[in-house]
Amino acid sequence: MTSPLQEKLRLKLNHLSSVGSGLLLCSLLAACTPGPKYRPPAPPPVTAQSFKESTVNFQNAEGWKVANPQDAMLRGKWWEIFNDPELNGYEEQLNINNQNIKQFFENFMEARALIREARAQYWPTVTTGPSWNRSKSSGNLGNNSSQANPGRTTSVWSLPLDVSWTPDFFGKIRSEVREAQFGAQVSAADLENERLLEQASLAEFFFELRGQDALQKVLNDTVEADKKSLELTQSLYDTGITDYISVAGARSTLKSAESAALNAGVLRAQYEHAIAMLIGKVASDFSVPVRPYLMTPPPIPVGVPSQLLERRPDIAAAERTLAQANATIGIGYGAFFPDVTLSAAGGFEASSFQHWFDWPSNFWSIGPSISQTLFNGGLYRAQLQQFTATYNADVAIYRQTTLTAFQQVEDFLAATRILSQQVIAQREAVDAAQTTLNLEMGRFETGIDPYIDVTTAQSTLFSDQQSLVTLQMQTAVASIQLIQALGGGWDLSQLPTPAQVSVKPAKADTVMQH
Repeated sequence: MTSPLQEKLRLKLNHLSSVGSGLLLCSLLAACTPGPKYRPPAPPPVTAQSFKESTVNFQNAEGWKVANPQDAMLRGKWWEIFNDPELNGYEEQLNINNQNIKQFFENFMEARALIREARAQYWPTVTTGPSWNRSKSSGNLGNNSSQANPGRTTSVWSLPLDVSWTPDFFGKIRSEVREAQFGAQVSAADLENERLLEQASLAEFFFELRGQDALQKVLNDTVEADKKSLELTQSLYDTGITDYISVAGARSTLKSAESAALNAGVLRAQYEHAIAMLIGKVASDFSVPVRPYLMTPPPIPVGVPSQLLERRPDIAAAERTLAQANATIGIGYGAFFPDVTLSAAGGFEASSFQHWFDWPSNFWSIGPSISQTLFNGGLYRAQLQQFTATYNADVAIYRQTTLTAFQQVEDFLAATRILSQQVIAQREAVDAAQTTLNLEMGRFETGIDPYIDVTTAQSTLFSDQQSLVTLQMQTAVASIQLIQALGGGWDLSQLPTPAQVSVKPAKADTVMQH
């Protein structure tokens, strides 16, 4: 048996449920999303079947070659192509401990949280604020001041419940969710681009450090050879075969070589400190053993030009930025539509605790509201124009990024090819300079030529040896830069979808994995 008040409340709630269901159905049927539908812009047309610098004067020339088949691609841990266990170990440490990568990872986690913040607007907001209040009124509020009025003491127990919901009739919230999803994809691509940058930097520093070790060996060998030349010159002077100016020249050559040998340690130390920083180590506690080593770049699979757009994380980030900007335009259009809010409030209120939850203690109110800006000085239209201009600028950035990608691949293909050929020529120059020095030394020992000719030959050999080491370092670095320009082992299939970035990550996924 229900009371009249209960029956009245039941009818009201049924009416509210019908209205809410109708509005929800209208929202689902309309499914309107303001703003233009996103279509990825066409990148610059790619008609070439292969990279220009991978075929021009390449296949029949000595030096570095591209890998076959031509459509092969780098996969996974690209640095393993160099077959250096020490480099492999450093790269594994970098993927775990590099602080820049961790920063971009947390930015990605933040972007995923922003999606859930936007999606929370789909749901009603329910609030409550239980309270208890005890008060006493004044005793001097009666009409007859001569009549005693002791005042009145009252207690109020209140348990209100407020429900407010703004249905997404016009798609504004959906645009905000999509904008956040695309933003998370941008963040994911930025993370992979930063990871590739740090990995490539480590490999470059590693091979430059090994190059400095090789250069140090050249300098040390030069110092030893100059010491022997000084001893020989001193002996010839002591026996009267040559004059003192030859001794002074030999000593000057030795001291110059010793100075250069000392200076080579500066860059070596800096590369070592840079590696420590990249792998998350304190430079004071880290050292790399000396190992003179000059790497010959292995064949690198470059693939075909049409694949490049799917292999570069920076291109993926630029394209997803476009999608995000397009969703922002949808948000701008949504501002022109009204906000419809459904509100309901109710609860229990009584003057004593024992009657707090009695049915007669209930109270309630329901009612929708519509909010619409009638005039704001053209603010929404100006914002829409701003969002559209941002989108158009992002289109230009996307196309410029793709053009830059092709430029970088061709640049480093040319650099790797030409430098590898130059290394071959420089080795021949070193051999010729060594032969010249040997001949000049023999002529000096027999008194045919002065020592200045030996000094000239020594200087030429030393310069050629330095150039050879430098060229070999540059070739190794160019091969790493080529791998970076090709996107490393990444491809577009590794970019998480909007649905994947929208899922709340498990606790284990909130810690950077390698």
